[in-house]
Amino acid sequence: MDGVSAAGAWLIAALVLGIAELAAPGIFLVFLAIAAAVTGLAVFALPDLPVPAQLAAFAIWSAVTVLIGKRWYRDYPVEGGDPMLNDRSARLVGQVVVVETALVGGRGRVLVGDGSWPARGEDAAVGTRVKVSAVVNGEVVVDPL
Repeated sequence: MDGVSAAGAWLIAALVLGIAELAAPGIFLVFLAIAAAVTGLAVFALPDLPVPAQLAAFAIWSAVTVLIGKRWYRDYPVEGGDPMLNDRSARLVGQVVVVETALVGGRGRVLVGDGSWPARGEDAAVGTRVKVSAVVNGEVVVDPL
């Protein structure tokens, strides 16, 4: 394989890796795509570079780009849109809910959305609106409005 076709193969590999990153995002293949592109440019500049040297260059550039990427994401973390996205209990705090089963002796049930949750708080009659102040061990703690 001559230098130009080897360089083209590396650049095609970079393109394929870049497309794979878009298809299955994981913030990893992009670094390998960059390494393949740099290797392709190196092979284009040095057309007589033997295949073992090309593979070594790709391995080295892969390690370098992954380390740079790791440091980048450590120094500039990606902020999520909703920090409580997967924490249903935390999302309940502050909601106004309706007492389903009267709170007697500090215990009862409340309607949260389309579900029923065990609750504790001041005594309240069925239909009373209360506010969720915490969730402890799967039980909502409610306060009067």
